[in-house]
Amino acid sequence: MNNLIRCENLSRVYCDGKAEVAVFQNIHFSVHSKEMVGIIGASGAGKSTLLQLMGGLDKPTSGTVLICEKNINAISERERCTLRNKSLGFIYQFHHLLPEFSAIENVCMPLWIAGHSRKIATEKSEILLEKVGLKDRLHHRINELSGGERQRIAIARALVNNPACVLADEPTGNLDQKTANAVFELMLQLNQEFNICFIIVTHNEHLANQLGRVLCLENGALK
Repeated sequence: MNNLIRCENLSRVYCDGKAEVAVFQNIHFSVHSKEMVGIIGASGAGKSTLLQLMGGLDKPTSGTVLICEKNINAISERERCTLRNKSLGFIYQFHHLLPEFSAIENVCMPLWIAGHSRKIATEKSEILLEKVGLKDRLHHRINELSGGERQRIAIARALVNNPACVLADEPTGNLDQKTANAVFELMLQLNQEFNICFIIVTHNEHLANQLGRVLCLENGALK
């Protein structure tokens, strides 16, 4: 299987006054196409930091992150943004949708940024919104939708550019249990249907244990 994301000797250290605080050190980790990987660990263990490094949203203190075998810290910011837009999708605990736009406009946004026409972006976004069960919510504003509906829009937005991998940071953490289960089942279904790899940071061990591989970030090490 191909390595979609590969971390080599990855470390992240923050400076706190004169002291240095190591979040984690010398992490080796790789994710292959079509995988569903869960990352668990206590609050403050560095799970979100690790995900940000994998997505090129933060820079490591040392070590290397490769996306589709390309070192993301050895390319320009413009190249890094293009690589992220083409290869990765992002889902967060808080959906980060744009409230002044409709559901379909939010999903279209990555395609517009990539330079696709309004027609192509709209057609593709409609298909995905129907796939996540929101066919009748295309033109609703974000404040007219429930928390579960907003998170499903965020999932559609993450998928709209056909990413090889979706990085999800506590994607069900802001939802009630019933809605969280439904959103999680949706991600499993989309993984099987589109062969998209998911890396999911979660506190929910019950959900994590339904994934193909579960890793624990503890005491600065990924096990």
